[in-house]
Amino acid sequence: MKSLEEKRNIMIIDDDPDYLSQLRFYVENMGFNVLSANNQKDGEELIDRSKPDLAIVDLMMENKDSGFILSYKLKKKYPEVPVIIATAVTAETGMMFGLETEEEKSWIKADMYLEKGIRPDQLHREINRLLKL
Repeated sequence: MKSLEEKRNIMIIDDDPDYLSQLRFYVENMGFNVLSANNQKDGEELIDRSKPDLAIVDLMMENKDSGFILSYKLKKKYPEVPVIIATAVTAETGMMFGLETEEEKSWIKADMYLEKGIRPDQLHREINRLLKL
């Protein structure tokens, strides 16, 4: 097992305590350290204090666009850090978006969009792909 200094840091920002706990459990079991925040304000402070190797952010928290704001701030400070937006927005609102076109990529500062409910093996595969492991 790697020492803590060698482990990659995954930042998770989500206002749903159950989902945050579940995601933390999955990601730690994959061998990563987890840095977490449970709202946009704490997420912004975490971004200011810590550089993650990858970030997973919820889209809708105290604001409907919290995830977009956090992703933008992460990419502005650490352009090389991959960002995954994980959300249930389509199931909750019917609103759909993606990262397929250049236009979408130009305003959604994220590397991947995942619907919540992703299986742990899928998440592990996507994290490894984004981190090039």
